[in-house]
Amino acid sequence: MANELTSAPDSVQCPVCFKDFRTDRINGHLDVCLLGGGTDSSPSTAGENGPPEKKPRINAEKVPSSPGVNKSTVPSSSSSSSAGTSSTAVFSMFQTNKSKVSSQNERNGPFFSKTSSGLAANKGVKRSLPEEAEAGPASRPPEVLKSQPSGFNGPTVNASHQLSLHTLLTMNKPLADILRPNTLEEYFGQTKVVGQQTLLRSLLDSQEIPSLILWGPPGCGKTTLAHIIASASKKNGSARFVPLSATSASVNDVREVIKQAQNELRLCKRKTILFIDEIHRFNKSQQDTFLPHVECGTVTLIGATTENPSFQVNAALLSRCRVLVLERLSVEAMGAILDRAVSTLGVKVLGREPENSKDQDQSDGHEPKVLIEQKALDTIAYLCDGDARVGLNSLQLAVQAQVSLANTLTHDTSSLEIVVKEEHVKEGLQRSHILYDKAGEEHFNCISALHKSMRGSHENASLYWLGRMLEGGEDPLYVARRLVRFASEDVGLADPSALPQAVSTFQACHFIGMPECEVILAQCVVYLARAPKSADMYLAYDNVKACLRNHKGPLPPVPLHLRNASSKLMKQLGYAKGYKYNPAFSGPVEQEYLPEELKGIDFFTWKPPAP
Repeated sequence: MANELTSAPDSVQCPVCFKDFRTDRINGHLDVCLLGGGTDSSPSTAGENGPPEKKPRINAEKVPSSPGVNKSTVPSSSSSSSAGTSSTAVFSMFQTNKSKVSSQNERNGPFFSKTSSGLAANKGVKRSLPEEAEAGPASRPPEVLKSQPSGFNGPTVNASHQLSLHTLLTMNKPLADILRPNTLEEYFGQTKVVGQQTLLRSLLDSQEIPSLILWGPPGCGKTTLAHIIASASKKNGSARFVPLSATSASVNDVREVIKQAQNELRLCKRKTILFIDEIHRFNKSQQDTFLPHVECGTVTLIGATTENPSFQVNAALLSRCRVLVLERLSVEAMGAILDRAVSTLGVKVLGREPENSKDQDQSDGHEPKVLIEQKALDTIAYLCDGDARVGLNSLQLAVQAQVSLANTLTHDTSSLEIVVKEEHVKEGLQRSHILYDKAGEEHFNCISALHKSMRGSHENASLYWLGRMLEGGEDPLYVARRLVRFASEDVGLADPSALPQAVSTFQACHFIGMPECEVILAQCVVYLARAPKSADMYLAYDNVKACLRNHKGPLPPVPLHLRNASSKLMKQLGYAKGYKYNPAFSGPVEQEYLPEELKGIDFFTWKPPAP
């Protein structure tokens, strides 16, 4: 009987136990098979050996059974019994195109993660809050994952919680990322922008965040300020925070975020803050993607850039955002940041009384006691050039180096006192961290300072700006070309030998290169700074250009006597007629060389007419 049913042309295969049944019996079998996990014992459904075991789900992870495994963390598809009772597991059997369903789920907005395989295997299984914390970032809700700012791959540490040295030595994250502030009270050095009485501070406190462009040098706190805004937004639940980096994101990523922001605003009445790090990496056409959505308030844009937004950000987008100029951190601000770091690490500063009794001895009996000189902290604050990232990472490097050295010398370091000194810090920094971008605004700022210092005959300032550029990695040939220009523009006829000097400097730099050519450039810079200055040639030629541009009507023709008669026809037309060959005369020759309309003009004293 079973064979006849199986071979019947109108049979249908059960998607659970994969047995064939008549069409008039498949519905009744499914009711029993779904509830019983594929153990239907009716005569028409079971063969001699019983139904085959249910095949595992494709997306489920195989978890080996062991006595210590927590069943609450095992996916529902790891056992046949739980798979039979799980509606999600059964539902997946009826999907004809699982790849299509998976891709559709990925496009369902903020409720599905594109990269989290844990969600794909466990969707539909509700977890308690402690289990979500233990499951790691792969199983967190995608909205939480997307709300993490770019560059923060783990939790930050508040200054009130000490970080053990063992954790510092074993984790692969830089100290600048670990100690990133979460509140404005821990944000140092930008009181002009986010101080107590500033407009932006009141807007941030009221969660009325406008679209911003954060402009400042590296390490001044642009990304940290965005991280603080994100933390406040997540705490109050007033807005979503979505970070992207223009170095890796595409326009499609931006459009996807904007589409999700539209859904959030329409369905949940919740705003979206879109943070774009290194926004200047987007070209002008890519930046146009933000325009209508920033204009209508779909997203609040926060862009961070180290380049001048006047040059690198679309003017239309710039008019819709408020530009905040963050300054390079002062030595005092860097000192406060470093004090917060050593307090968090439990490192005692020599010669300074601890703020409380808990800070007197940070050793737990298993770790060495680490001390640092106040002079070492001051050295970091002065040499990091206002870059908090460089300062904190230099401190981490110095502490790690000394602790590692102590571990190699002795196995028992619990009773040791390790002192981080100034020379240890200098060894890690090697030299001052010079802020200089050969293709950015600092490039033009320094060359302008060099040019104006030479024009003002200040040889010391000229040498300083030259050294600032060369030590920052500037091309020496670029500096040499500017010196050639300066020799004519500012020295000119006051010292005609300045131009040969500058040209010789350019050739010498081309021949031998850096670092040997640096002294040649220094010699030329001092020569031009000391040379007398005359801008007569520069101003005279500017007057010539103004005369040509302001002339109304056709330009006057070249006088016939100044034209060259290279053919018989030209001679017949009067070319070169009446020209006086100057070497043929023993004295001055009276002859007009300008067109009739410009007769008697002196470009060295002439002033162009007012427009």
